[in-house]
Amino acid sequence: MFEIVISILVLIGAFFVLVGSIGLVKLPDFFTRLHGPTKATTLGVGAILVASSIYFSVTGTLSLHEILITLFLFITAPISAHLMAKSALHLKNNEKK
Repeated sequence: MFEIVISILVLIGAFFVLVGSIGLVKLPDFFTRLHGPTKATTLGVGAILVASSIYFSVTGTLSLHEILITLFLFITAPISAHLMAKSALHLKNNEKK
């Protein structure tokens, strides 16, 4: 039963990482390119880390490393995207002056 849940989480995570990576390459400008890795790839890596945490919790000891990495990722990815977008807006506004 756990193998099915883990497999589904890994497949969902791989799909979102792929979509985020394609969005990073294919989207036209900086602000739309920023959206792909920030949203989709964060969700994909989070799903893969949750699957890893479930796997190691079921097969052995409780693995807190993956949970801490997931929390750190979910906290830092939106903040870094916000700061990059804010600095790009600032540079864009300074070019017009």
